[in-house]
Amino acid sequence: MEFSLSLRLGLLWLALAALPPLHAAPLRRDAQSNGPASRSSGFRLQRRSGGEGFSVPITRRKPVKRAVDAFGSIGLGDHSDLLYSIPVKYNNAGVTIALNIDTGSADHWVITDQCNTSTCTNSDSARLPSSSVNSTGSEVSMFYGDSTTGTSAHGTVAMETISVAGLAMENQAFGAIDRTDNVAIRFGASGIFGLGFPSGSKIQQAVVTNEFGYIAGNTDSFISNIDTHGPLASRMSMSGGLERDVYAITLQRNQVDVGGEGTMHIGKLPDGVDESLMTWVPVRLYSVADGGMPPPSFARQEVYPFRWEVDIEGVFLNGVEVPQSTATGTSGGRVTALIDTGNSLIRGPRDVVNNILSTVSPSFSGNGQAPPLPCSTPHTLSYQIGGKRFPVDPRDFISPSSNGGAITCVADNLVPTDPPAFGAQFSWSLGDPFFKSNLVAFHFGNNTHPSVDPPMMGFMSLVPDNADDLLRQAVQGAVDNGGVFESRLDLAPTQAAQDLQDITLGAEPTGVQQPAQDAPAPAPTGTSNGSGSSDTPTSNDPPTSNDNPSSDEPNTDSAPSDEGNQDEGGRGEGGSGNAGEAPEGASLRGAVASMWGCLAVVGAVVALTGM
Repeated sequence: MEFSLSLRLGLLWLALAALPPLHAAPLRRDAQSNGPASRSSGFRLQRRSGGEGFSVPITRRKPVKRAVDAFGSIGLGDHSDLLYSIPVKYNNAGVTIALNIDTGSADHWVITDQCNTSTCTNSDSARLPSSSVNSTGSEVSMFYGDSTTGTSAHGTVAMETISVAGLAMENQAFGAIDRTDNVAIRFGASGIFGLGFPSGSKIQQAVVTNEFGYIAGNTDSFISNIDTHGPLASRMSMSGGLERDVYAITLQRNQVDVGGEGTMHIGKLPDGVDESLMTWVPVRLYSVADGGMPPPSFARQEVYPFRWEVDIEGVFLNGVEVPQSTATGTSGGRVTALIDTGNSLIRGPRDVVNNILSTVSPSFSGNGQAPPLPCSTPHTLSYQIGGKRFPVDPRDFISPSSNGGAITCVADNLVPTDPPAFGAQFSWSLGDPFFKSNLVAFHFGNNTHPSVDPPMMGFMSLVPDNADDLLRQAVQGAVDNGGVFESRLDLAPTQAAQDLQDITLGAEPTGVQQPAQDAPAPAPTGTSNGSGSSDTPTSNDPPTSNDNPSSDEPNTDSAPSDEGNQDEGGRGEGGSGNAGEAPEGASLRGAVASMWGCLAVVGAVVALTGM
């Protein structure tokens, strides 16, 4: 049968018009900067225009509409190595405020001038003017810490255009807090900037529940609205506006021996860092049986991450492997660690911690007091991840004693924490001492279909080969200084952040990241970075669970589930808000089926018309 060209084109158009709108699949892309850069007091921001660069394992998503392709970096504040802060700009309010940077939790909140708790009234931390708060009317409560360090924050969910490192997101939900006892407020921060996964966000739960209602065990609305209601870091990851789906953090050392650079990088790794020389490992996933988030109806086989948690293959003290914990729920099982900037310490199983402390300090009593030890005797605590050992610098293992001068120090950066529990199955929480010794990178991957592009973490040791000698030199310098160690206070660069002209990242047109039709790219293997002991490449097969955290000061929350919610790190009750009902319209599964049906029509038209 013969058809005119116009008729053939008309039939083809009708078939294509029936296709449902779908996202482009996550794509791998190599690119390197060659555009103009602007620098301003710790910031680095650049628009991208093409070139070549690294490609493993970072992937980028190319949405239907992508306004920019950018990255930024910003210096961090440091309060006595106890709390690290990042400047965050609230554009509508016209203020920039320092918040505690916290990879152990997902939510972003700031105290307002209505906070009258003793923690707020006894602090000189900046406040967000309540007159500028655009409240949604939803209330939210968040809980942090473990059973010995639990704190909370309560307030309302508000919306703002929020900028970090020169990158802005419009209509961002955050917590406007009027009640809190969180210790971050006591150390110069005005709240918490969480970098965790959406599944741990109490704020997203509150917003989704308010908009869609709550159905026990139903996470359709929660997951399909991450791009509009999710935490800031996740929304930036999904925006398609970042050069790379990666965040990277290094922390400075302001006690004992001042040095290092505290910086957060968004959308790229630090200059001069070769991604292929980092060790990349998959983030632990949590099944529902482990306390994780139930999958949505459109992706029933998916298992989701909860926090930045990775497998620990061994713990070593001065090169000797330390026996694993024999505590209930840990003996012979999987050992994982939460990687948490909101934790000022290293926390681990009580029996393992006591073993380590009794080894470095013969006078260790186990009564909760930090044991004394000689300042000039170096000790290296290392964690094997992805086949490679990542040490904590000896200068970060000790702290000056209040009455020991520079001769006797204390080992107070290592303390016990709660054992693994339902929804919080990590044994270790590696906090700021670990970050001062290692560059850590975070790759969110596909937020709605993690099996397509799994979340990953990258590690690179920054501990110099002569770290032991550097400790001895620092101790000698303190002795020569009358027993006083070098120290420094860094304020977060809030004014520079306020003055910076921002680039706005756009949200994706729909909340669901379409799975790739092709097979997903293989996960990278662990590689040696030339520091520490050599490693054997690992297979990095995605794990089969999904979890909840426990940390020090600021930590985490729980996933929207019909099971009992766990708290941030305290492994107790969580805050308010739950996932809502399924959104209106066809599910992704139906859309994909419709797509394949329409493609069959297109094929029939092509065959029929001979196009």
